Amino acid sequence: MSAARQVVVEADGGSRGNPGPAGYGAVVIDPATGEPLAETAEYIGVATNNVAEYRGLIAGLTAAKALFPDAGDALRVHVRMDSKLVVEQMSGRWKIKHPDMKPLAARAAAVLPPSSVTYEWIPRAQNKHADRLANEAMDAGRDGRQWEASASTAVLDAPARTPSTLPPVQGPPGDQVAGAAKARAALAAARGAADTLFPVPEPGVPDTTVPAAPVSAPAPGQPAGTASEKAGAPQPKAGVPQTGWGSAPDLGAPATLVLLRHGETALTPEKRFSGSGGTDPELSATGRGQADRAAEHFAALGTVQEIVSSPLRRCRETAAAVADRLGLDVRIDEGLRETDFGAWEGLTFGEVRERYADDLTAWLASPDTAPTGGGESFAEVAERVAAARDRIVARYAGRTVLLVTHVTPIKTLVRLALGAPPEALFRMELSAASISTVAYYADGNASVRLLNDTSHLR
Repeated sequence: MSAARQVVVEADGGSRGNPGPAGYGAVVIDPATGEPLAETAEYIGVATNNVAEYRGLIAGLTAAKALFPDAGDALRVHVRMDSKLVVEQMSGRWKIKHPDMKPLAARAAAVLPPSSVTYEWIPRAQNKHADRLANEAMDAGRDGRQWEASASTAVLDAPARTPSTLPPVQGPPGDQVAGAAKARAALAAARGAADTLFPVPEPGVPDTTVPAAPVSAPAPGQPAGTASEKAGAPQPKAGVPQTGWGSAPDLGAPATLVLLRHGETALTPEKRFSGSGGTDPELSATGRGQADRAAEHFAALGTVQEIVSSPLRRCRETAAAVADRLGLDVRIDEGLRETDFGAWEGLTFGEVRERYADDLTAWLASPDTAPTGGGESFAEVAERVAAARDRIVARYAGRTVLLVTHVTPIKTLVRLALGAPPEALFRMELSAASISTVAYYADGNASVRLLNDTSHLR
């Protein structure tokens, strides 16, 4: 059995507005020398302080684990944070009541065995290193940049450290071990298949949802095919944090999903339910114009490397306009189709309320309730959309992919990236031909970078 390896993790997170532009920072320290072994930080978009602090904890624990991948149960981590909430919840002394915190606490508890981690609250003045990292990440996000470890000066703000010994991992039930166990239980309750990121494909199992045969971009109304894989630049090893004063990135480039809602159809301006169980309408003249302007926008940017589309006609037509302009092919993923709205297809919200009032009320109250007539619940949609996300992120790691899809899939991807509850779907505006963006990193973290941008249409 290998000797125990001890490290300290100091972590912090902040939000300029609470909620507002947010970021986190974490540093892994050798307690025997006080030397920083690794730093990590990230701008995470709009979030609360508590979410950012939990994200910092997760990143710090992940960085510690990546430094000593072979240590196993012999790794001992002592977490020091100035967030009383996170420390007390992860130690098991405070209950985790907020629905946004439960999955985050569970993710933190799942990084390392619960018996390997202890928690300590420290005053803010003693957490300057992690605090500076978090602020550097927020500054970078404000300027449209990614935080870079090689440019960080956070270590200069760190308080003087003296060698120390980690406290033993022990104590009665109800302390840190019980806290981690409770967090794991929260994960089991709060996370379903829709929250599982980046599964490893089984060897030899073909991906039947995203076809592999290359074809040209389709004409409007014709089925779209796929592009042959383009050789990407080699990526740094995923999961290994930046260490020392080196300049190599810790996680490599993220898979960036640019989410384009299709252009208008005849049903769009009338705000009628138009899902995957209806008439599959084509783009209107307005919608075709929107698709052309989106194509011009992406051609000017020059960043899109791949295109994946919903199988429905309005998305295939929108994707074809962009693909023709960029010289790319289009893949079809069935998981990106719109919700099946059952008997509500083609009706306005008011018409549904008149005809199916009780069913509509139940649907608005629960993500597990399907529309009248055997449609899909939002929970079912989230499960298949998350599966499509995981396939696409795994296939296109480090690349920028345009996903041409619908209102519910885009809102679902944003909701899952933010860790927001299902009712958040009703609190987002998503215009026809609008653009949203989510980046996915190799450690499972996601960053929402854009929502409902329509500037290219004006």
